Amino acid sequence: MISRRRFIQAGLTLMALPKQIVLAGGRLFKKRFQVPVLETGKRIGKDVYFDLNIQSGQSAILPNQLTPTLGINQSFLGVTLRASKGDRVHIKVKNSLDETTTLHWHGMKLPAKADGGPHQPIQPSGTWLSEFDIIQDAATLWYHSHQIHQTGRQVYQGLAGLFIVDDESVRNLNLPMEYGVDDIPVIIQDKDFKKNGAFAYIRSMPDRMMGKKGQTVLVNGVINPVLKAKKSLLRLRLLNGSNARTYHLSFDDHRAFYIIGSDGGLLEHSVKVNSLKLAPAERVEILLSVADGKMPTLKHNSSQVQPSMMSRMMNRDKDLIIFQIDALSVQKSSRSIPDRLTTHQLIPMSVVSNERLMTLQMHMGPMMMFGGDIFSINGKTMDMNRIDEVVKAGSVEIWTIENHSMMAHPFHIHNVQFKIISRSGGVQGHELGYKDVVLVHSDEQVKVLIKFPEFSDAKIPYMYHCHILEHEDRGMMGQFVVV
Repeated sequence: MISRRRFIQAGLTLMALPKQIVLAGGRLFKKRFQVPVLETGKRIGKDVYFDLNIQSGQSAILPNQLTPTLGINQSFLGVTLRASKGDRVHIKVKNSLDETTTLHWHGMKLPAKADGGPHQPIQPSGTWLSEFDIIQDAATLWYHSHQIHQTGRQVYQGLAGLFIVDDESVRNLNLPMEYGVDDIPVIIQDKDFKKNGAFAYIRSMPDRMMGKKGQTVLVNGVINPVLKAKKSLLRLRLLNGSNARTYHLSFDDHRAFYIIGSDGGLLEHSVKVNSLKLAPAERVEILLSVADGKMPTLKHNSSQVQPSMMSRMMNRDKDLIIFQIDALSVQKSSRSIPDRLTTHQLIPMSVVSNERLMTLQMHMGPMMMFGGDIFSINGKTMDMNRIDEVVKAGSVEIWTIENHSMMAHPFHIHNVQFKIISRSGGVQGHELGYKDVVLVHSDEQVKVLIKFPEFSDAKIPYMYHCHILEHEDRGMMGQFVVV
């Protein structure tokens, strides 16, 4: 018989183990995975009409408390918009808030006046009509507030959602395509909360310097949900919708999965991996087999984070559970994991017409202590009245992004999908695809090849900026026009 002392020692040992180890193979959480409402608009031929309402509300995120939130056509976050290449979309946006905001179609190639950046503000009780043709291939895009100096707070409160683009070629690949059944959106965000249940946004100097990182993870607005899988092969559309945190994602049982898509659409070939890194605003599509009927958990591994000098000083990262999949009663899928997915256009270096240097900087000193604009690109902080670069429509350029600061920055360019052609350690995983965000580490240089669309407007600019939203809000953003 086991002695009383050994029984107590065994109990204390179990209590000390991480919850995911104690319950390995079992159900960790109770909350049901929420799939965002799908909105396909009103279709008349190739014209598709969407009506969106930016609104405030209250959401039951925490037990027995309501959290004040913002959303699009709902209380928290946005509905998923879905349209196809070749469609002309007409998006009417009403602002029902008591503050000015915008909606930016992140990753979309479109005219500057339809982009939804800080130059297209929507006043309280006002409306804005954005109209454009979808000219790009199938991809997982998203949309979010881009209000000048307020983007971080407004996105943190909930102004973000997915925008899925389809095309004929992707429909012919036998990929999982049934929204909410085997084609699953996964919007990952981290939050902090006040005692009264409200979101706790900027609370410290590290929040301003490094960007806001919360200690509680939400997936589609739910803390640690469980996805009841219906099919044995799942397509997960992962969006890092967090303000500042880069996630290092893997499953607790180390199972392999296949990367099939990046920011701008399908890779040429599926890539088998056991983990991936996802910076703020990046998207990745993966295929995951759960035919074994088990209960894998997606997690963020802080031990995989490449520590910068800044993060070592702040010591702010930890392991995080993202969500769990319950595959105990899945049905066999008729879908497949193809090797060959698509062919990317090869752009020869001989057609490159210009090269530009973007230097990302953080200015340490008294300004940092008193909340000044310490972030810049090429030595300049954002100025709505200054055009920083002029680009020729249809041209091909190489941009070199250098990071002279003590931490990594995800760099985003509006209106384009670029190819990463050079970086430390080589280009691999989802970075082999078309991108609109690239993570540039401290003291790193990354080169990207950009073919600009034919849209031109000498007066209305597009943005390029760090997608740590607190850095964007405080000056690490510039403007370019296409002529």
